[in-house]
Amino acid sequence: MRKVFLTRKIPQTPLHELQKICDLKYNDLDRNLTQEEIIEQAEDCKILFCLLGDKIDQRVIDALPKLQGIVNYAVGYNNIDIAYATQRGIAVTNTPGVLTETTADLAWALIFSVARRVVEADQLTRSGNFKGWAPELLLGGDIHGKTLGIVGAGRIGKAVAKRAVGFNMKLLYTSRNSQMDLPNSEKVELDYLLQNADFISLHVPLTEQTRHLIAAREFEMMKSSTFLINTARGAVVKEADLLAALQNKQIAGAGLDVYEEEPRLISGLNKLSNVVLLPHVGSGTLETRDEMGMICINNIKAILAGELPPDLVNTDVKK
Repeated sequence: MRKVFLTRKIPQTPLHELQKICDLKYNDLDRNLTQEEIIEQAEDCKILFCLLGDKIDQRVIDALPKLQGIVNYAVGYNNIDIAYATQRGIAVTNTPGVLTETTADLAWALIFSVARRVVEADQLTRSGNFKGWAPELLLGGDIHGKTLGIVGAGRIGKAVAKRAVGFNMKLLYTSRNSQMDLPNSEKVELDYLLQNADFISLHVPLTEQTRHLIAAREFEMMKSSTFLINTARGAVVKEADLLAALQNKQIAGAGLDVYEEEPRLISGLNKLSNVVLLPHVGSGTLETRDEMGMICINNIKAILAGELPPDLVNTDVKK
């Protein structure tokens, strides 16, 4: 029995490869499934191939008695009850490394978009309201020569920082373990970074320690000219406090790819012109999504063969 249930269709190249190695069943609806639907569709599967938006908790795991592996189509895995899966002897895997450069690119897309008011400018031009060059038309903020604060100097944080070198930016960063070997970079405490950075880019995982890492107290420390960028996890920022900071012009703006109650936005956020809102597309290139799929397939092959998969998250699981 080599049954695999895929909770939502992935791009064609990895999907075809997956169909070659297992008895595959997948959700072809253009939406995420509810927990009840996942349980119903996957009840006899050996491997659950899921997305970051699927909540795979004790309830789901207990309802799938034949489950041997949970393969997550993402780097993050806070959607899965890792401790309970480990207790049940179920391997959990992710897709580390593959998203690094693509997500770093998107973080920079947000930096440019919010600082130079690209979305507003596009809307103005499309609407026919561009009446010609004007000295005060859609004035934004410079990026070159400013100070970029990286909160969390892991793989993606470092990749974002490397791109800043070409813009002659000063780099401030926080990290528990990592060091940046980059020109004009300095490891600092979070409060110092918040007080001194012109752009703050978040790159920490979502844990109990990082939930609401950025809230009212932190916004009060920032300069009124600061831009906040979040391509990490939505709940790292307390969204109600971000909304207030943007409404009150406590900070200059924000660029967001993730949300606290994703996909729901806090009421009023979409009405603000000083925030750029993206639909969680940090890894959203064809090349990266294909590679994510192939990484997942390698993990599935290993689990089906009774081996420990190469990208095992719960390394203490007993097989």
